[in-house]
Amino acid sequence: MTNANSLSIALYEIGAVQFGEFKLKSGQTSSIYINLRKIISFPQILRDVEACMWEKVRSSQFDLLCGVPYTALPIAACMSLNHDVPMVMRRKEKKDYGTKQLIEGVFTPGQRCLIIEDVITTGGSIIETAADLKDAGLVIHDVVVLIDREQGGRQNLEKHFKVHSVLTLSGIFETLLSSTIITNDERTIIEKFIAERSST
Repeated sequence: MTNANSLSIALYEIGAVQFGEFKLKSGQTSSIYINLRKIISFPQILRDVEACMWEKVRSSQFDLLCGVPYTALPIAACMSLNHDVPMVMRRKEKKDYGTKQLIEGVFTPGQRCLIIEDVITTGGSIIETAADLKDAGLVIHDVVVLIDREQGGRQNLEKHFKVHSVLTLSGIFETLLSSTIITNDERTIIEKFIAERSST
């Protein structure tokens, strides 16, 4: 079983943890960017990610899976196939043709749906997804995420759901700082980021 440290290293090595100057979806700027779209090109890492996330929720009760579009969809599909749990899919926009459904798949109102997400920043994408699932009659108790950026999103979500996370940004940084694989510039960025966090 892959542990948090080895997964953190693997994500860094494929460029899923990047350093520089980035604007996040939330509008915030950050010197660290988590780009988990890259995991789809590395099947073993995708399997490891899914296995670690499943381990967090295996004792939870749910009937369906739904990945937040788009990055979490491959994770949700992997989890569905590996554990034989049906999946539904939320469209980002409703079609104005065909069935015009926002939630695709076969489900029954009242079923419990586990939401799967790659990264929490503010939690906004999860809240939007949960709202559409609830409008379709589904029940949301649990959310599982790969990385919690520790920027208040978890606290926002915990007002409504039980949140399970595999990694935190600070945990990833601790692993990288104790390794020899990062550059001096990256080490400086991480140390500055930690110092700024601790002073707020």
